[in-house]
Amino acid sequence: MRVVILAGGMGSRLQEQTSVRPKPMVEIGNRPMLWHIMKIYATYGYREFILALGYKAEMVQDYFLNFHRLGRNVSVQLSDGSATFHDEACDDWVVHMVNTGIETQTGGRLRRLRDMIAGEPFMMTYGDGVANIDIRRLVAFHGTHGKLATITAVRPPARFGGLRLQGDAVVEFEEKPQIGEGWINGGFFVLAPEVLDLIPDDQTLWERGPLERLAANGELMAYKHAGFFQPMDTLRDVNYLETLWSSGSPPWKMWK
Repeated sequence: MRVVILAGGMGSRLQEQTSVRPKPMVEIGNRPMLWHIMKIYATYGYREFILALGYKAEMVQDYFLNFHRLGRNVSVQLSDGSATFHDEACDDWVVHMVNTGIETQTGGRLRRLRDMIAGEPFMMTYGDGVANIDIRRLVAFHGTHGKLATITAVRPPARFGGLRLQGDAVVEFEEKPQIGEGWINGGFFVLAPEVLDLIPDDQTLWERGPLERLAANGELMAYKHAGFFQPMDTLRDVNYLETLWSSGSPPWKMWK
């Protein structure tokens, strides 16, 4: 099953970083957010990716074209340009990169990939959020209900720390708890190819017409993920994710 990652948006709420790079290329722990997302899938054996590019697509292309050489110990024979790498091989992935247009909306990006993903189920997510989600369980859940689409429902992280009070006394402080009720779209979809028929043009927002129609027709099921989920929408989010990574045990890092 192939994994589609929407990686073409401008990330206007993160202009401190995205004025010079596409949002999925903002780095956490010296690695692009896109790499972290791909590692989540690869941990569970899904290693073929289709990246729907747009804004500053050339930066993503350049990263993966040079991925084999980046960050590795290497000796170069200058007389003929040959190279010998001294450490272990890098991630064994197949990465298809498709420029789906700068102005194309989320649904439109999927539509432009029709020739590559039609005919078989596929997974899809956004290029700006991580979770400690068990992809095998997600796929298994999708296989049990027979509907066209599965969305991963997550608890939204709170922006501020929470206080638990007894009278006027603070008895407990929690930093950035997740709210106790309500679910939001966390990405990490599993989709039948028929969903592509619900996308009429480039300007279709996946989250509007297509998802709304799937829900109205009883074809959208939710896989509830109550564990860690964190989007990267603001500089505050970037700093928080960087802090988690620097701790040595970020919640979404399930690989060795």
